[in-house]
Amino acid sequence: MSPQITPIADTAQDLELSERLLAPDGTRLADPRLDAYVADVNAAQLRDLLRDMIVLRRIDAEGVALQRQGQLGLWAPCQGQEATQIGTARALAPADYVFPSYRETGVVYARGAQPGDYVRMWRGEEGSAYDPSALRVAPFQIIIGAQTLHAVGYALGILHDGADEVAVAYFGDGATSQGDVNEAMIFAASYQAPVVFVCQNNHWAISEPVSVQSQFPIAGRAPGFGIPSMRVDGNDVLACLAAMRWALDHARSGKGPAYIEAVTYRMGPHTTADDPTRYRPEGELEAWRRRDPITRLDAYLRAAGELTDEHLAEIQAAADLAAKEMRAACLGMVTRPPLAVFDRVYAEPHTGLERQRDEYAAYLASFEGEA
Repeated sequence: MSPQITPIADTAQDLELSERLLAPDGTRLADPRLDAYVADVNAAQLRDLLRDMIVLRRIDAEGVALQRQGQLGLWAPCQGQEATQIGTARALAPADYVFPSYRETGVVYARGAQPGDYVRMWRGEEGSAYDPSALRVAPFQIIIGAQTLHAVGYALGILHDGADEVAVAYFGDGATSQGDVNEAMIFAASYQAPVVFVCQNNHWAISEPVSVQSQFPIAGRAPGFGIPSMRVDGNDVLACLAAMRWALDHARSGKGPAYIEAVTYRMGPHTTADDPTRYRPEGELEAWRRRDPITRLDAYLRAAGELTDEHLAEIQAAADLAAKEMRAACLGMVTRPPLAVFDRVYAEPHTGLERQRDEYAAYLASFEGEA
């Protein structure tokens, strides 16, 4: 399942080196590697995938709006990456455990996130963004690539317990330049850990293009560690579903880790603190709009006579409701007093902590009376 090891000259060639089942215009393509893994997927399930992607895009847009309005400190958009996140996440079994980066809004959505779960961390409120044990998703990881080590460690625990689970690590193309990711792959291969690595190659590590980081397909690195890999069109939700089923079957059957590189594109900024117009070439964004994952599946379903205006109206209503509930949850959050950050740090009182609390209280008091 290893990719062709051919230098990447441009975006068009980059995509041609990827497995796919749906062309950008919605045409269904045959693929000997992927077809068997989605032979059971019917039109109703495809409409559900379309619904997921549309709802996710609406949630993402609401997150950007909330940040711009001062309700969130930051937001990491995932527009354009809906197919990769939804397709791979919908292949997971309930017991599988996910280790995300900070951009996997679609993954936590697919795992059953509640409205407030999308914004709690970005608002700086108490606790992690969601209950990790309920969603079986570790907290969002800000340190680039660190979650891959966590995933492998968890996978080693799966081996020890003999459990029927797989650990899954999501990361971007930029993370592949970090030592943590490479060290995680060494451990995973050495111990044949049941872990799947999902690289979302969205072409930009903040302002650094992937062509600077890797002259060859990123998936080509995995076989060097003894890990089979597959490179898919990350804007093709059906191909992403199939690739993830392949990877999960491989890991769950005791064959060790598997690696997926999903070639996609970050349509928006790296975060709301970023301005992509400063580094993104003119015309690149428009070229990728023509490969939009949502319009691709929409076109396929319409051509097959399996998508009506009524279907889309219902989906849009669900998307608007999700955004409305997310906004209400965000605006309804009550921020704790600043000194509460010292609560429940230790089970028993601690003199060092008390000293820090007093110093912070004095610091806060120094601002009293200022306009």
